[in-house]
Amino acid sequence: MEQSSSPEQVGNSVGTTTDQPGLREEPSETGETAPDRSTLRREGAFVVLTFVGMVGGLLAGWFGGPSWLVWTCYAGAYVFGGWYGLKESIEALQEPAVEIDLLMIIAALGALTIGAPFEGAMLLFLFSLSNVLQHYAIGRSRDAIRSLMQMRPESAQVLRDGAEVTVPVEDVEIGEVFVVRPGDRIPLDGVVESGETTVDQSSLTGESVPVPKEPGDEVFGGTINETGSLEVRVTREADESAISKLIHMVEEARSEKAPTQRLIDRLEQPYVLSVFVFTAVAIAIPLGLGHGFDSTFYRAMTLMVAASPCAVILSTPAAVLSAITAGARQGVLFKGGEHVERTATVDAIAFDKTGTLTEGNTQLTDATVRAGASLESDSDRLLALAAAVQSRSEHHLAEATVEAAEERDLETPAASGFEAVVGKGVHATVDDRTIHIGNTRYFETVTEGATIAGIGEGLEAVRSLENDGKTSVLVAREDGDALEVLGWLAFTDTIRATAAETIERLRELGVERIVMLTGDNERVARSIAAELEIDEVYAELLPEQKVDRIERLQERHEAVAMVGDGVNDAPALATADVSVGMGGAGTDVALETSEVVLMSDDLEKLPYALALGRETRKTLFVNLAIAFGAIAIMIGAILTAGIPLPLAVIGHEGSTVLVCLIGLRLIGFQSA
Repeated sequence: MEQSSSPEQVGNSVGTTTDQPGLREEPSETGETAPDRSTLRREGAFVVLTFVGMVGGLLAGWFGGPSWLVWTCYAGAYVFGGWYGLKESIEALQEPAVEIDLLMIIAALGALTIGAPFEGAMLLFLFSLSNVLQHYAIGRSRDAIRSLMQMRPESAQVLRDGAEVTVPVEDVEIGEVFVVRPGDRIPLDGVVESGETTVDQSSLTGESVPVPKEPGDEVFGGTINETGSLEVRVTREADESAISKLIHMVEEARSEKAPTQRLIDRLEQPYVLSVFVFTAVAIAIPLGLGHGFDSTFYRAMTLMVAASPCAVILSTPAAVLSAITAGARQGVLFKGGEHVERTATVDAIAFDKTGTLTEGNTQLTDATVRAGASLESDSDRLLALAAAVQSRSEHHLAEATVEAAEERDLETPAASGFEAVVGKGVHATVDDRTIHIGNTRYFETVTEGATIAGIGEGLEAVRSLENDGKTSVLVAREDGDALEVLGWLAFTDTIRATAAETIERLRELGVERIVMLTGDNERVARSIAAELEIDEVYAELLPEQKVDRIERLQERHEAVAMVGDGVNDAPALATADVSVGMGGAGTDVALETSEVVLMSDDLEKLPYALALGRETRKTLFVNLAIAFGAIAIMIGAILTAGIPLPLAVIGHEGSTVLVCLIGLRLIGFQSA
């Protein structure tokens, strides 16, 4: 069980990982670097040679072969079986540190010293075999990254000067157009310029059904074009694509240790030293009482093997690395082992509304001019003024306003001096006059003290629209020291088709409280919450008020998760015990601010993430019970029944292999 003293960080370049011989070694959550394929093959060959030497020495002794043959076979077994363990022990002692490899080497040499070369050779054989199996388990988690790398084409068919040119993806620039034919993998992220098709995004987002694509839709590098030909305009360079970011995030996740693993790492050095002390005492006391040296030393070596914590140390990373890999395959990205474990304890979840419980494709439904307003035209003029101001905002209502103006082919005037009041509204100068757009709180606080003509009619209209389940804002224009309400805009959004089922599944998983936190008006929020049977609703919240609600939930629950889009919800996401971002296949903000990312914006993946976390925690408990149980049983049997060294070796290495295999099965985890 080769352990390095501290985990290295993953290299800065995503593209440095390849599937070719000589693949750079990557740090795993165990803190060690998993060998490349050629090194793993060499380790496997050494295991075979160790076995041959062990069996050859045993058979030569049984059949009365010459002593030189017996000892040549055993010498080969010791050399090949102890090669890597001795190498790691020497490197560790130079730091200085004491590791399990040294325990195994000393135990094997001790067996040789007292005339039990076969037992020592068996120990080295099983120890080196478990090392190879451990590296295989780590390699299986690396296969997820390899498969992602293979998804990314090396070249693209780019349109240049009216002709298709094959260009390496690294040389394609933003704004260029490439061609994708049926059955091809899409090489880069972009927006469809022409053509219609369906795209298999399952490898990237976990979606099981192909997604229709038409002009204006976004496509992602590494996904498969199924039916039609496309011309796609590049929106991200190769190293900024969704697939590259996913690879980078999975690599980083594998280097982040889980709390249980960090605890075991802290205890490893003291535990190994205590085993040495325990072994020394097991030799000194019987010798002091007059027992024979050979039997005393043999029992001490047997105790050393039984007490070695190989299975304990491997019990956590084998499971956590497998869980991270399983999540990545399903479109759920855990940013480290710590977040896998923490997800298992979530018993309360707070959801943002827009873009999380709802589709986020907010649409303008009403643009109404107030009767008697001094507006030069009809609702088109009102919408054009609003779009001019909102074109500077990233809010979902602003985007809907601009889209509505574009659909009507309205000429939008220029705006300057844009300012936003988070959670309330915005204002900017259009045609030398300031236009204000906001909710009722905006006009109660930001414009405090100003005379607002038509505010009564505006508030009454807003209440009426909100009773119909619509989100609405007022549009006003400054006239000297006074303001005049020009009209109002209303918007609507649709609940995600999977929201109700997701909430039901979360309750089945043991989530005690489900809460909605939104900046939207209370009537709209309560209407949606009632339909989804949400326990608590807090509406018209500013970002800092969402943080306050999260902190109150944390006082009542063990672990609180916040699910949001990673923009306005960033403070609440940072405050929650587990932050879950709606990734949208690689949205920058969600990837950066959240600890768990739903890559396809699919809410159904949230119950999967919680179920995977709970199954991982259960697996950790089982593995630790097996590891410590095996140690306790073997020590007890040695002290009471005097079991021989070969049985202790089998028990020790058998438990090590078992916890690796139990952890490895999480790679195929499917939520019920």
